[in-house]
Amino acid sequence: MDPNVVGSASFGQLWRSRLTNDCGTVPEQIFAQPLVYTPGATQYVYIASTTNAIYKIDAKTGAIITARTLHVPFLQKDLDGCTDLQPCIGVTGTGTIDPATGTWYFTAKTYADQTGGTTGRLNGRYFVHAIDVNDLSDRPGFPIPLEGLPARNNPKRLFLSGNQHQRPALVLENGFIYAGFASHCVQYNFSGWLMGWDKGGKIVESFAMEGGPEDVSVKGGGIWMGGGGISSDGKGSLWFGTGNGYASQLHGIPVPGRQPPSALEEAAVHMSINTDGSLGVVDFFMPFEKEQLDGADKDLGTSPLIKLPESTFSCGTTKRIGVITGKSGKTYFLNLDDLGGYQNGPNKGDKVIATYLNQNSVYSGAAVYPLEGGYVYIHVVQFPTVIFKFSCGGDGVPTFTYVGQTADSNAYVLGVGHGTTTSLNGQAGTGLVWVSDVQGFNLRIYKIVQNGLNLIKTFQITSVTKFTRPVFGDGRAYIGTTQGYLYAFGSPVNTPLLCSSPVDFGTVVTGNGSQAVTVQCKANITTTVTSISLSSVNFNISSLPNLPLQVQAGTNFSFVGTFRPTAPGPLADDVIVNTTNSVALYSTRTPITFKGIGNSLKPVLQITPNTVSFEGVITGENPDGVDQTVIFINQGSSPLTITGIRYSTTAETGPYTAPNTTANGLSVGPFTFTNIPQTIDSQSQSVVKINFKPVTSGNYVVFVNVGSDGGNKTFTVAATSGNQPKALLEFLKIDGSGWVPYSSGTPFSFGDVYEQTTLSLQMRLTNVGGPQAGRLSVTVSKPPIVANQVVGAVNNVDLGEGTTLLPGESANATLFCSVPKSQVNVPDFNASAVWTMNTGDPNFGKQDIQFYCHAIAEQVGPLTSNGSALYPYVGCYKENNPGRQLDTQRPLNNPTIDACIKDCNAQGFKLAGLEYQKECWCSNTKVPVQKVDELNCNFFCNGNVSQICGGNGINHDGSYISLFGDRTRFNVSAPSSTSSGVPMPTAGPSIPRSAGGYGYVGCASEVPGRLINAKSFSNSSNSVDFCGQYCSGSKYFGVEYGSECYCGQTLAGTPTINPDSDCNTLCPANSTQYCGTGGRVQLYQLGLNSTSTSSSASSSSSVSSSSSSAPASVSASSTSSTSASSTSSTSSTTPTQTSPIIIQSYKTWGYTGCYNEVGGRALEGKTYSKNTNTVESCADFCDGFTLFGVEYGVECYCANKLKAGSTNQSDADCNMLCPANNLEFCGAGNRIQLYTFGTAPNVTTTSANSTSSSTTSASSTTSSASSSSASASSSSASSSSASDSSSSTSSTVSSTVSSSSSSSTNSVSSSSSTSSSVSSSASSSSSSISSASSSSSSSASSSSTSSSSSSNSVSSSASSSASSSSSSSSSSSTSSSVSSSASPTSSSSSSSSSSTTSSSSSTASPSATNSPWLYVGCASETNPRALSGATFADDNMTVDKCKAFCVQKNFPLAGVEYARECYCGTGLSPSSSLGQQGCTTPCGGNSAQTCGGSSRLNVYNYTMWVPPRTVPSVGSYMSQGCFKEVPGRAITGFSFVNQTGMTVELCVGVCQNKGFTYAGLEYAYECYCGNAISDKSVQVDTRSCNKLCSGSQTEFCGAGSLLNVYMNQPGNVTQQGLAAPGTTTTKRRTRRNGKKILERFLKTGI
Repeated sequence: MDPNVVGSASFGQLWRSRLTNDCGTVPEQIFAQPLVYTPGATQYVYIASTTNAIYKIDAKTGAIITARTLHVPFLQKDLDGCTDLQPCIGVTGTGTIDPATGTWYFTAKTYADQTGGTTGRLNGRYFVHAIDVNDLSDRPGFPIPLEGLPARNNPKRLFLSGNQHQRPALVLENGFIYAGFASHCVQYNFSGWLMGWDKGGKIVESFAMEGGPEDVSVKGGGIWMGGGGISSDGKGSLWFGTGNGYASQLHGIPVPGRQPPSALEEAAVHMSINTDGSLGVVDFFMPFEKEQLDGADKDLGTSPLIKLPESTFSCGTTKRIGVITGKSGKTYFLNLDDLGGYQNGPNKGDKVIATYLNQNSVYSGAAVYPLEGGYVYIHVVQFPTVIFKFSCGGDGVPTFTYVGQTADSNAYVLGVGHGTTTSLNGQAGTGLVWVSDVQGFNLRIYKIVQNGLNLIKTFQITSVTKFTRPVFGDGRAYIGTTQGYLYAFGSPVNTPLLCSSPVDFGTVVTGNGSQAVTVQCKANITTTVTSISLSSVNFNISSLPNLPLQVQAGTNFSFVGTFRPTAPGPLADDVIVNTTNSVALYSTRTPITFKGIGNSLKPVLQITPNTVSFEGVITGENPDGVDQTVIFINQGSSPLTITGIRYSTTAETGPYTAPNTTANGLSVGPFTFTNIPQTIDSQSQSVVKINFKPVTSGNYVVFVNVGSDGGNKTFTVAATSGNQPKALLEFLKIDGSGWVPYSSGTPFSFGDVYEQTTLSLQMRLTNVGGPQAGRLSVTVSKPPIVANQVVGAVNNVDLGEGTTLLPGESANATLFCSVPKSQVNVPDFNASAVWTMNTGDPNFGKQDIQFYCHAIAEQVGPLTSNGSALYPYVGCYKENNPGRQLDTQRPLNNPTIDACIKDCNAQGFKLAGLEYQKECWCSNTKVPVQKVDELNCNFFCNGNVSQICGGNGINHDGSYISLFGDRTRFNVSAPSSTSSGVPMPTAGPSIPRSAGGYGYVGCASEVPGRLINAKSFSNSSNSVDFCGQYCSGSKYFGVEYGSECYCGQTLAGTPTINPDSDCNTLCPANSTQYCGTGGRVQLYQLGLNSTSTSSSASSSSSVSSSSSSAPASVSASSTSSTSASSTSSTSSTTPTQTSPIIIQSYKTWGYTGCYNEVGGRALEGKTYSKNTNTVESCADFCDGFTLFGVEYGVECYCANKLKAGSTNQSDADCNMLCPANNLEFCGAGNRIQLYTFGTAPNVTTTSANSTSSSTTSASSTTSSASSSSASASSSSASSSSASDSSSSTSSTVSSTVSSSSSSSTNSVSSSSSTSSSVSSSASSSSSSISSASSSSSSSASSSSTSSSSSSNSVSSSASSSASSSSSSSSSSSTSSSVSSSASPTSSSSSSSSSSTTSSSSSTASPSATNSPWLYVGCASETNPRALSGATFADDNMTVDKCKAFCVQKNFPLAGVEYARECYCGTGLSPSSSLGQQGCTTPCGGNSAQTCGGSSRLNVYNYTMWVPPRTVPSVGSYMSQGCFKEVPGRAITGFSFVNQTGMTVELCVGVCQNKGFTYAGLEYAYECYCGNAISDKSVQVDTRSCNKLCSGSQTEFCGAGSLLNVYMNQPGNVTQQGLAAPGTTTTKRRTRRNGKKILERFLKTGI
């Protein structure tokens, strides 16, 4: 690469080529470096991407010649919160091309299932590929799978692809190819690996960096190196760096490099290749502070170990040198033939050539320039690139001296690329350093000058890949991005002149002139020379031709150049010939380089650098101090004599003093100067070492004056040292009132956050080490950045790895809890996220910082005592299936859900449903049959557009009803099934009933010292499935507080089982699962569900509830046993508990009575008071006492004796509900509900909710179950397998049990074994049947049922096809009778070894045809648009898609055009007219529909449109109109914003709750409360306040600098809550009744 061309205006972007295999909607990403290769006459660029696509691209034009997709890519979603690469992870390690065979080698990450159907981390697979570069076909014997390979050096350790990540570049050496592996975010049980194979596809090496004897669970030693390559020498040696690890075999005892440990962590490693391709460890280096680096996550192997060219970088006996820098910021120059081992240097320090402490971490490989004496360039994160000059002393000791840095800095965040240098055909003076970066100028090009870098060219490239570098070919540079583009840069034009360049004048004595040199230029084209210029003090030009000069193509002209050096050393300048050309694609500027060497006959002293800096030194951390060097150079031709050394601590001008002479050298304060020469030979140099060893922290400076017979020079030495930095992590309180210090292991809570609301949290890191502290660095930072998560960080930049803080300096990051929109009356849930962080503070340690958010959905209608809805949401159900699903329509006009539920409740109905946006239905007898995906209910309610009232289906082809049920009279978790038996989704997350071979035990109370305590982890990767895999082999595992996982063979005592609703924190890696909560362990036991997916041996049905209340569960008990031939089951019903009771016993505690309280308390042991109180929780809290009591609902007391004066009163006095279970009493005011230890009845388990016991024998099984009266269902079946989904329901065999009924079930038996399985969950129940030799039913079926009941029956097995069937087979005969309580037809079949009979029937289900849309006609398009409200385009457009889009945007008109375009508006443009011709183009997504035409729209009118308006009143708050905002605010007192959920009702409700008179809404999402309006604010036209509220498309919420103002005017409201005469009001929903309105919302501190 010619620096004159690169620096000219002609060098720029040639092309960019877009790759074609995106990862869903995310562009393809290039993490593996492009490879430039010329297999024949044409040069190509080869690309392998993160989607496992490979490309062959023409290097000159950017055209894709051929491409191929190898596998489905591995997905980041399976990495439990690790977001370093996302969303696809395919090929990320740079491959290598074998020029001998034209074979391209690389690795690719994918799944075992190549359809992509089965994902999951442990299903991940790595394959080795060998590709023919000509046609991209596979070479014979490839691809090679790597999964499950044992480590040759540690056979107990297996290669698990899902845990590993192949990031470093591959190396081809001695006919073998090697690849390094590390981890994904230091997660899972990983090891660094080096895998090798030969060209035929045989695996020759699988070497683990964790070589034992430690347990295979010990992780570390990853080979990552920022994607840099493994170094080799072409003679069978490999060098690389590794990351930190946890074996830590070396503890302060020096170990020679030739005696490497088996755990190669935090090390530079030298390996040799054996003849069979296997590897042997030859040598190693490990920093002396290895264990401290591990603790702070300061990996050595963040950058590659670069082997420097031996032709330049060798000295004395040190023939081969390498350089590596890690997170600690320390650069190590190593002898590659004697790496140094561990603590083999003086005072147990490092035995290395040299070290240099940079200002921050380094993740990129060094740039190396082997010309002009040799330079090394280190790209430091956030700081300038540092320059080292190589020199070889007379004593044969190699030296690297800091000589300068760039004027600009590298990016603030991680991503500056690996160092790259180029030259023009190896000529000195033509060096360039190329730097890619992720911020600022993404490609920077520097010209190399003596001891410096001059920036000559910059480019901005969107989304340059982090840690990348440009690659080169034929004068072009190529670089990849994360947006699917490959860029090419070069010079698209040729020079018009071919001139003799460079012109070398040789060596000339300073002050003398050289011989004249004639410069010849030949014209490549006919051109006109307009000027020839040179600006230089060392070179001259003469004998110029007369200008302007026209030169014909092929002819010459010349001029003369001379060299008269004014200083010694290499000198160079450029002559510029400017032309005007008549031919395109030729430059107008031709550079000619003049160069020469100035020589002084006298000695000349030069010192470089002129300033030596020591920064970031920690006082006392390095026992030998820190070294740097300065070079004394004699640039003259005569020997130089040093005449004296003096110093000053005042100024460069003095006064100067002679330094102290010690045995170690010249001493000035904390500085010691050694190796100071007396003489320096001509054209030679000496390296002087400067040691900085401070005793106290502070700032130091010394000016050193060197006298010589070649002149005097002064250089400056400056240093700072500090104490260890100290990290303080804090969180800003939600109300903004102050900062709270982080306590390790204690989550930070956002508090309560309402659905469709986002709250932010500030996290602040401060260096509080004091004014003398060193810089604090962030060494590990893994912010929670995952798509669609509830809790997360706003970006991965703030507090990112590489952040540094000076003493007293802080840096902030923002996290959020954003609760998605949901249907009303669904349970609350908890969400969490984890941010993993470590710093340079040695006492900080790696922290998994947890964030916790309690997400609350709106509760409407009648509320229970704890604020949850009496009518919880049941789900979305198919309407007209057949006929109306509910039988009574209520005469309400555009009701809200609140109004409909209240009306149905007032009329005595237990079910309420809403559909068609405006209809309210109730029922006691009819129950909807088919529950469907929530997306089918997609209509907003006319009465409140933020609520959902039924829908027309995902495909806009049906009718669906939103169903709510009275929790005291209807089992809201009763399952429903489709006709095909396909599991249907349920609303909200749930507790998985099984994980692998584990079955769910229950939601257990945590105990002191942990219920399970063998091993554990806590991070954002947690889910029930992941914890189960981690605990494989343990008898028990449990998940707690979302991110915590515990394993063990035993439990610490008998677990206390609580309601499932207590375990309500979402798993951070799977938002469909709960993972316990604070103080509650979601407990699983190995083998518990080997034949059943139920949580115990009992069948049960329960009503799901919010986290604030216990479920209204059905009491159930069962016993069972199994024989080889048959199974029988009987069941009877008992009444459902629908009203609260006094718990009579729990565990061994028995109820004693309702006692009066006395002064000083009746029970004086220990106590608590909290809103999670229940009888059970108090009993667990009082473990070890003989008495406990609950009082006043929230209070719990323990003691060993009852205080005198407390006597038994009436049980009726203890009548206050427990706050966490509204079916239990917890004492009352001055009444304590007393329990005594050891007085409970002899039962297996007793609680308010369930009882169960189980026995099994070898010969027979009897099962009895009691179920709830109103809506309980249970099922039993003979089955060879059973499964249950936490989020969906299916039933192939079930029975329906109605109130006060009894039923028996005859189950199918197979020839081999028979089992009975019953399953249930909080939201669904399912069972499945299959035989040993035949098939299972394809539609829903029900086992035979006999019933003696007059009560209503609720079925969970009805199907939309109105039919059910079952089939089975055995070696002799099997029969099954089936029935369905809600289907008009049924069938039965039986089969034996010889025959099978079956019958079936089906009934078509009608679908709704009424629609609120009317077709208007074919309209002409206009300019501006006929419909100008909103628009979108889709190649798969349908009329229904456009309608739905416009409804969502709240526009009454929808128009489709050009087959794929949709437009919305409130009216047609005046210039558009209906009744046109030409609306004949089929819709892109449905050819049966018409989507306009060319400049023609099919227009539809939504007849149920509710136009936006100014809400006239909310309660007693009346609209005052639209007012102007003023400086200082028109309304002051309190304010908050809600960018997604603001409504007038919300703002007014908050202001009312806080006691303010006025409420004002501005800018769609801002709310202001106060007791007055500023007199500077004036009223304007109400129509000016025209911005729609962020939470309602039918309400206005002010505008820019304009407020809709409301004033509390209770005198204008009647006693009935209606507006008084002369006023208007709109009765709207509220989140809570009475004083509880918005209470939980206000707790969040907005």
